[in-house]
Amino acid sequence: MKITALIENTAANDRVAAEHGLSLYIEANGKKLLFDMGQTDLFASNAQVLDVDLTQVDFAVLSHGHYDHGGGLECFLNLNKTAPVYLSQHAFGDYYNGTEKYIGLDKSLCENERVITVGDEMKICDGFTLFSCNSNERPHWLGSFGLNKKSDGDFVPDDFLHEQYLLIEENGKRVLISGCSHKGVMDIVSWFKPDVLVGGFHYSKLAADDTLKSCAEYLASFETDYYTCHCTGVEQFEFMAQFMPRLRYLSCGETIGI
Repeated sequence: MKITALIENTAANDRVAAEHGLSLYIEANGKKLLFDMGQTDLFASNAQVLDVDLTQVDFAVLSHGHYDHGGGLECFLNLNKTAPVYLSQHAFGDYYNGTEKYIGLDKSLCENERVITVGDEMKICDGFTLFSCNSNERPHWLGSFGLNKKSDGDFVPDDFLHEQYLLIEENGKRVLISGCSHKGVMDIVSWFKPDVLVGGFHYSKLAADDTLKSCAEYLASFETDYYTCHCTGVEQFEFMAQFMPRLRYLSCGETIGI
């Protein structure tokens, strides 16, 4: 399995450009897929630099309904003429940072015939399964960090029902891909117990203190290798790495082999 970061908050070198967001190109089980598309068409420009042919992608997955992961959706649909895009049935909701800034998707794209909505669980093909885990308990959830959704005209804390996770099973390994882990990365790891987890932890707003230390120690208690990025925060990553020997950072332009 090969995973290349096309978009991430930091760049590994000056050949690629970074933006706040995430886009991963993955080759596994004989398939080529795109997981998230950043907030602009920059993922496509970086793909060209990295010799990734997005026209050959077999399918795409959108982790959740935020602009920094799905802003490039229209660009991808225009570049690739055949690949379906799998996203949550809740992905086109009204999502906000606070009450002023809309951070959701372009709702006009929901009518595209290649955009396929997913419920609680869906097997895309052998070795690739999507899960929402919406009915699971979240004992370690730290809250919505000011992210809201509009419900019946009112702003309420986002419960992230629009977030889904991709489990890839290949050669006896279980690799979980998570965009932002909004439902709580500690609970997500406890639900799946993957061999490898790739994605953001959504800890960038946490101070480097005893709370973050306890989170790191809990994650380290699992036999999981972690490749984190995006919403984890660089400062938070560096702090957590003291307590997580199997934690690594994945920057834009880097490729990892699993």
